[in-house]
Amino acid sequence: MVTGCLDLHQSFKSADSSSVPIPPPLPSKSDGRKKRLGPSSVSTATRDTWDRLFNDGYKADVVIYTDNGSIIYAHANIIGTASTVIKGMLKQAKRHGKWHTISIRGVPHDAVRVFIRFLYSSCYEKEEMNEFIMHLLLLSHAYVVPQLKRVCEWHLEHGLLTTENVIDVFQLALLCDFPRLSLISHRMIMKHFKELSATEAWTAMKKSHPFLEKEVRDSVIIEANMRKERIRKRNDQRIYSQLYEAMEALVHICRDGCKTIGPHDKDLKPDHAPCNYEACKGLESLIRHFAGCKLRVPGGCVHCKRMWQLLELHSRVCADSDQCRVPLCRNFKEKMEKQSKKDESRWKLLVKNVLGSKKVGGSPFFLPVTSC
Repeated sequence: MVTGCLDLHQSFKSADSSSVPIPPPLPSKSDGRKKRLGPSSVSTATRDTWDRLFNDGYKADVVIYTDNGSIIYAHANIIGTASTVIKGMLKQAKRHGKWHTISIRGVPHDAVRVFIRFLYSSCYEKEEMNEFIMHLLLLSHAYVVPQLKRVCEWHLEHGLLTTENVIDVFQLALLCDFPRLSLISHRMIMKHFKELSATEAWTAMKKSHPFLEKEVRDSVIIEANMRKERIRKRNDQRIYSQLYEAMEALVHICRDGCKTIGPHDKDLKPDHAPCNYEACKGLESLIRHFAGCKLRVPGGCVHCKRMWQLLELHSRVCADSDQCRVPLCRNFKEKMEKQSKKDESRWKLLVKNVLGSKKVGGSPFFLPVTSC
């Protein structure tokens, strides 16, 4: 019975494998790629059909009046479907026979023509977009055409936003609720503030929107202060890191010795392996000067004063003064009790910053950051 079952299973398996269809090929690298916005987002044949319908005005039933008394013919079903605002205008428009009449004024006639064409086929010419980008941006907001809005934003973000039009774009973006575009234009204004603040566009914005001009100017000042603060913190962090390295090098010299300088009970060799502490070279020179300096006036020698400060700093970061081989470590520990609260608070802040500069793997000879 077992053999029969196995044979039956094998026969079904062979039958199934013969009827399994061949899997489709793997998708090519181009599949799934995001198409780049361009002059046309539809096929050539479709574009030509819709453009011909728009240009010929075949069975048009809408007359659009523009500036200078010019006229554009269109189809109510098409432009009403593409824009809910135009659909509402058509419902309220007066009719003369089969004709609906509406007006789109305040922008050039050619810009309106490009706009209406876009409602038909979502197409446009690159030269027309370059010339009427601001008008098309305004029309896309006024007549609620999200697709045209995205196209205009894309073109402005990828080349059409310049120092010549950025102030106008910024105001229009705020007025027409284009948050991303307003952010990008605001960044450009801040980057070229000195140049832009001397232009006629800036003067016009100051007259028409004084509060907006003040906000932009204040944001530039805030950004400049923040930049200075970042630079200051970066410089402070570099100094704290250098002090930490100096503390490590000082322990290394006093405990192990380095080339020709170190504790008296160490056999020092000038041709010893290279030192891993970059601060050793400068610290070695400072120690030699400190040991042989003849200037005894308090605070008279800058180099000696620096060495005293390093020794005191070491005593404050040292984890065990009893086992420490750095000179005067215990003496400075005892001296801490006699210092004023003001000096003590300054030293504590310095110690905290120096120890905090070593994010990972602090030295076992130093206090942990949490104890500061």
